[in-house]
Amino acid sequence: MLTIYYIIAIIIGFAVLIWGADRFVDGAANIARNFGVSPLVIGLTIVGFGTSAPEMLVSALAAIDGAPALGIGNAIGSNIANIGMVLGITILITPLTVNSATLKREFPMLATVMALALCLLWDQHLGFSDGIILFAGFILTLFGMAYIAMRSTRDDPLEQEFESEYAQPSMTTQQSIFSFVIGLTSLLIGSKALVWGATGVATLLGVSELIIGLTIVAIGTSLPELAASVISALKNEHDIAIGNVLGSNVFNILAVLAMPGLIMPSETEDAVLQRDFVAMVLLFILLFLFARFGKDGKIGRLAGLIMLLVYVTYNSLLAYQSTVGITA
Repeated sequence: MLTIYYIIAIIIGFAVLIWGADRFVDGAANIARNFGVSPLVIGLTIVGFGTSAPEMLVSALAAIDGAPALGIGNAIGSNIANIGMVLGITILITPLTVNSATLKREFPMLATVMALALCLLWDQHLGFSDGIILFAGFILTLFGMAYIAMRSTRDDPLEQEFESEYAQPSMTTQQSIFSFVIGLTSLLIGSKALVWGATGVATLLGVSELIIGLTIVAIGTSLPELAASVISALKNEHDIAIGNVLGSNVFNILAVLAMPGLIMPSETEDAVLQRDFVAMVLLFILLFLFARFGKDGKIGRLAGLIMLLVYVTYNSLLAYQSTVGITA
């Protein structure tokens, strides 16, 4: 009977998280637009941060509840899901083309952030100092993205796409603040329900919290990115679709992975580096190669299928190792 309650909590948690993230992003974006912030700054910072807000809160609450491995799995698993599942499905629906010079700067930024995380996790311990370094990197990245946005030329395709998306505020300042507060409150409630349900399922099934974070929680918290990328792609806003994922992955490593380190430092399982980090880097390399060597920056359906197959294979490996009791 308890299992049913845990599953219901997970479903409700996901639903409230997704709804809350949408309200949170809408409110924050409209507040910024009402105060004259440029659409590109809004898109690269506020929207990117907003779509990572569910992961941040889930990881923070998981650490507070004594399950830091769930938060670590959520951070890395969400990055794997963002490229393998989100972009894989999006590209299968409609091929994407990378045109923006801004995005071409985000690829090396994400590579640098992953290299930093690898160095910090190499000793298989995520400590308080590691959390400080990651979160400081998050703050610097926000300012860096804002600076890049302000320096970008008006003819940058990403600037033009965000201009059409966030050119005019759709809410008054008062409505925007209300939406922001409601969204943040929903994120907190949804995160708490999700963490309670996920840790409960892990305990009952005898599955590690890391695996739950890498799979169920990571997939669920990546749903906002999936919705945003598919909608952007269908609206022919290709650079936004890819930018959502690249920005979210940067924030996931710097902000989401920082939460367990800051709140409850802990040892990490061997599998984090030997299996999960490898999968994350592999998918990033594939995305970069497809974008770099595709004709005129186009990423076709075959590339999307390959990334999705890599993601399915990775999750199949997790399922197999969970069944036979292997964690590394």
